[in-house]
Amino acid sequence: MNIYIDIAIALLLSMAVSYLLVFPVIKLARKWRMMDHPEARKIHAVITPRMGGLAIFGGVAAGMLYIRPEIQYWTAISIGAVIIVLTGLLDDRYQIKPLMKLGGQVLAASVLIFSGLQVDILTIPFIGMIPLSDPISIVLSFFWIIGITNAINLIDGLDGLATGVTTISLISISIMALALEPQIVIVYICVVLIGSNIGFLFHNFYPAKIYMGDSGSLFLGYSMAVISMVGLFKNVTLFSFIIPIIVLAIPLFDTLFSILRRFLNNQKIMMPDNKHIHYQILAAGFSHRATVLIIYAFSALFGLLAILFSLTSFGISLGITFFLLFLLHLFAEMTGVVQKGKRPVIDLLQKIFWRKKTKSNQKQEGD
Repeated sequence: MNIYIDIAIALLLSMAVSYLLVFPVIKLARKWRMMDHPEARKIHAVITPRMGGLAIFGGVAAGMLYIRPEIQYWTAISIGAVIIVLTGLLDDRYQIKPLMKLGGQVLAASVLIFSGLQVDILTIPFIGMIPLSDPISIVLSFFWIIGITNAINLIDGLDGLATGVTTISLISISIMALALEPQIVIVYICVVLIGSNIGFLFHNFYPAKIYMGDSGSLFLGYSMAVISMVGLFKNVTLFSFIIPIIVLAIPLFDTLFSILRRFLNNQKIMMPDNKHIHYQILAAGFSHRATVLIIYAFSALFGLLAILFSLTSFGISLGITFFLLFLLHLFAEMTGVVQKGKRPVIDLLQKIFWRKKTKSNQKQEGD
């Protein structure tokens, strides 16, 4: 069968299963009292079922069973996924301690790493390929899996936000996997996750009828980590060290800046707060829906930059790098980690645009 027909069927199947599973999952969440209650740190004002990650996981499972991609580490990846979903479900139900949740992530990562799936070679732009020793490879792999898993978990603060951001990132990776040196396995995994996400997003976009909970956000983060590692392992020229970072720039740097902000303010690093990028955009006066769409747009921009970075020459890649650094600085200012909350670049841009707007209005009044 044509691979594109396979891709289309897998996409629709995972989407349909995820969409339909939401209904029994909502009933189950109510029965098991796995509900998200409003509180000071949260935006929503209505008690909402969580554990929607079960629907996403079910959609992915259905799509993967249909498409059956040939992956060397399929058993280890599947076991790790089950561990991560169970860890998320425990947190959705009992609000387990951060250390216990981290333990589940370490266990899932261990299954992957000690099965042989590790980041053993890095391809860094402008530097080249760097082989890693076993100890460094193991440590880096642990940080990579747990870091990305938590990055998606932390950005899951608004209706449809984590679902949409991961979907956009997966689309970017799919395009690169097809455009450069076709890696059909990567495309298959991405497509199944995209379909499952879209099916869930029908229920999760503002105003959400259900939240994915930690069972969903941890699973999506784990899946993104696996995809990038399978890409790194199979073909180091496709997924260089910088590409997954660019694709996942929003959740990764939001997490990094959150850690820096808490460290600079002498706060507990694992203590949740309302200073993430989505809260800052809301505080600027944008609506819930508009805030989510703005972050979608930024995610799409970073995805496009990642694609261009992987396809273009040294000079253009260098230009993209500087542009990315500028965007990341703006991002850092928005999240309050630059110069103790000061926003010099944003303030300058506001003054420039304000002057232009004022001059334009004065000219119109003069006419």
